[in-house]
Amino acid sequence: MLVRADGTQQQTIGSELADIPGAWTQFAGWSPDGRTAMILRGWESAENAQWEEEHKTFRFTPEGWLVDSFLVDMASRKAQNVTAVDRVSFYNSGVFFWPADPSKLGFTALIDGNSQPFRMDRDGRNKTDLSKDSNGFSYGFSSSPDGSRISWHENYQISLADADGSNRIHVQTGHPFNFAPSWSPDGKWLLFVSGEHYNCHPHIVKADGTGLKKLVDRGGYRGVTQFLDVPDYHDGSSDVPVWAADGQSVFCTATISGSVELLRVTLAGRISQLTHSAEGTSHYHPKPSPDGQWLVYGSNRNGIRNLYVMQLADGKEHPLTNVPAGHAAMHAWWQPADAAQPQQSQ
Repeated sequence: MLVRADGTQQQTIGSELADIPGAWTQFAGWSPDGRTAMILRGWESAENAQWEEEHKTFRFTPEGWLVDSFLVDMASRKAQNVTAVDRVSFYNSGVFFWPADPSKLGFTALIDGNSQPFRMDRDGRNKTDLSKDSNGFSYGFSSSPDGSRISWHENYQISLADADGSNRIHVQTGHPFNFAPSWSPDGKWLLFVSGEHYNCHPHIVKADGTGLKKLVDRGGYRGVTQFLDVPDYHDGSSDVPVWAADGQSVFCTATISGSVELLRVTLAGRISQLTHSAEGTSHYHPKPSPDGQWLVYGSNRNGIRNLYVMQLADGKEHPLTNVPAGHAAMHAWWQPADAAQPQQSQ
């Protein structure tokens, strides 16, 4: 869905991609100019879905799954399946425009049971495996703001490397679970969660892999939020910290007095609590606007997962969505400010 930041003019994007049984779509991001939307399209066979529910685990097979990444031109609404061009996998996710070079895209592909980082041309051609023949399971792949470095976690260990996958560094945290690395806006730091699975906390490390620092404790928060309040064998959606627009602080969630609240934490460790909610409330997926003035996030207040927008200068907020019971609004992305009409998608 696309919606203006005041909650008006809601409209769908790429609805035709989910018009067959077993298919779904998820918004995955924007091009740097905000004129192209990235849409993840998934499909799973009914037989494989039933098997997974019975066994409470995933079973990825070419017969049972198909996940591709589409680019949708916002002017024409034409969708292009870039991961289907010269296909390398039946499961392709995490697509992003390469910083400083919008003619290139990054994504991850599942090959022989391992997820590996790839780079490709804007039209989907010239797909290149950047893992350097590693046999680990890679996830959370992204590039530094200048496009010269990459990061990902492999088997829950953070790796840093040059853009072609060379000069790889393993970030030594001493923890078994390290997840979702993301670059600071100036490229000097990497933000991720580290610790034990379901007991991990925001950490930062310098771009050369040194200077590891824990920013804040999440107070027992498991770090996942359910899409809906129903049993889910893969335990919902990872709720990870994000950088503020100026790169001097991060936004994250933590358990405080029985609720999952929004926090802002500076790189020096100064903590500001942004929400003060009734016990049992859960906030999730914060994301600041490109100009740093606003924060969009989800909250299950009133028992329904809706999106809200907060003005960071004074803490005032307003609802962005109003979905009915049995539905949920998730994963908001701000449209880049240099687009013709700045908006936001979730």
